[in-house]
Formats: sequence, structure tokens, C-alpha cells
Amino acid sequence: MKKIISFIVLISLLFSCGKSKNGSLIVNGNIDGLKKGTLYLQKFKDTLLVSVDSIHLNGESNFILVDNIENPEIYYVVLDKKPDQKIAFFGEKGEITITSKLSKFATSAKITGSKNQTLLEEHEDMAQKFSGKQLDFIKEKFEAQKAGDTALVSKIEKQETNLIKRKYYFSTNFAVNNGEYEVAPYIALTELYYANIKLLDTINNSLSKKVKASKYGLELKEFIDDIKKNEN
Repeated sequence: MKKIISFIVLISLLFSCGKSKNGSLIVNGNIDGLKKGTLYLQKFKDTLLVSVDSIHLNGESNFILVDNIENPEIYYVVLDKKPDQKIAFFGEKGEITITSKLSKFATSAKITGSKNQTLLEEHEDMAQKFSGKQLDFIKEKFEAQKAGDTALVSKIEKQETNLIKRKYYFSTNFAVNNGEYEVAPYIALTELYYANIKLLDTINNSLSKKVKASKYGLELKEFIDDIKKNEN
């Protein structure tokens, strides 16, 4: 009985948005507590964030949003009531499920169905630990400066520099070990844009042919080429 009801809900949602519901990427889910509002599926085209699909909900918290996607890339689910909060996720062909709560729209989101998203979350979990430690160093350095302890300030700055290096090496190794996924060049572009060009080259050389030809693979190659041109 539950399966029949779920199927009816799915069909009604599909028909409510007409032809826009045909796509290679299907994002379905539920926003707990949402009774009325419009959800948008957005992504960047060039430098502009544009809506590629939308659905108006009235008394129903389940939703379906779709797009035609060639290569995995970052998408956003945005609610008209909370335009500053965006659920970011790695979209790819197939079905992706997003569940969240209206009260904590972006921070409570759970995303399944995307391998790139799973890897991105794994990387972010470790990156947050590095960021937390870096914040500790900033606080400690401020206290040392306030106390006029120049020797301690110098020591903390060295520790902070080593931490940043470790963070860069971690992100590089993570990307290299996952070079068959589009998350690898994405990490290089978002986490390593200040890193040594050798690290970026290492990641680029580790990418599979498919990933090199993807959106972020091509952007990474262009980014590296621009750096090398400016160095000459």
C-alpha cells in the first residue's frame, strides 16, 4: 500500500511540472516542515547562478527537480523563503535524494545517490578539522601578541605554516587517489588555488581521460595553463 501511495505522489509531482521533469539528473526528496513555497534547482553557467528547474509546493513537502546533465557538477537547491541558504551538492546522472528540515534548511541536509558527493563530504570532514586547528592557532597567536610574547608568536606562525602545508598535501593526495571522479579537479580548484603549481600538476596528471574532459577537468587545465603563462 505504501509503495502505491509513493508511486502516486511521484506521478503527481511529475505531472505538476509538465515537460520540465524530463532529465538525466533527477533530484527528489523531502523538506520536513515545509508546507508552502517554491524550490529551485540552480547551477552556475559561466559565472552566473541560474535556475534550471523549480517546483511550487502547497501542502506537500516532497519534491522532484530535474536537469539534463553531461558531467557531474555542483548544484544548489534553494527555497524562496530562505534565499541565503543553499543546499549544495554534487549532481550526476541518475537519481539523487535530498532530505532536510525547514528550520535548518542547509545545515541539516542529507544527500544520497552521488558518489562524487560522498567523496566531497569525506574530504570536507577532514578539511574542517584542519580549519578548526587553524582557528585555534589564530586565537593563540592573538593572545601571544597581546602578551607581547614574540617568541611564542613566531613558534605559532611556524606551526600554522606547517598545518597549511599538511592541509594542502592531504587535499592533493585525496584528489590523486580519486582521480577517476570529478570531485578531484573540483577540490583542486576550490581548495588548492594558492598551492604550489607542482601540486596542481600532480592532480591534473592523475585524472582519468573522462575526468580531464569534464567541466572541472577542463577548468583545472585552463587554471594551470594561466598560472604557467603568468610565470613566464
